[in-house]
Amino acid sequence: MIDRQTFVELMSGVCAPVTVVTAMTADGQPHGSTVSSFASLSLDPPLVSFALDRSSGLLAHLQPGARVGVNILGAQQQDLASTFARRRRGPGLKFDGVTWTVRAGLPHLPESAGWTAGRVERHVDGGDHLLLVVHVEEAESTSAAPLVYARRVFGTHSLLAAAS
Repeated sequence: MIDRQTFVELMSGVCAPVTVVTAMTADGQPHGSTVSSFASLSLDPPLVSFALDRSSGLLAHLQPGARVGVNILGAQQQDLASTFARRRRGPGLKFDGVTWTVRAGLPHLPESAGWTAGRVERHVDGGDHLLLVVHVEEAESTSAAPLVYARRVFGTHSLLAAAS
């Protein structure tokens, strides 16, 4: 049986995209959280997935059928990643002092490397997390370098030198 620390150390070496997942309540309050488990799931239909800790305050706003936005952060947005990773309870608190707009009815962080919006299709049990499957309804990508997280630090993707 693998111990927790060995597993944590193993997974810290896996590069993960850094995103801010967002939702908007009916009364216009934004909610968001940094998520590094974002992944493509299916091309037909277009599905993505991400995982949230069962204790996440965002989870209450992302039940099946709810609209959700995913801001794929750019390399210059590590401060936003840190801001949205903090546990701040209360509507909109993580958005204090953050520049954001409403796009497709959801909180959008300008200058992100990519954006997608859709509806939560279902939750899948994943131990201490829930995996959310999202049907993508809108997407945009840019040429901005993505923010990634590995070995407990932020970085970005870079090309390897071509072999001679």
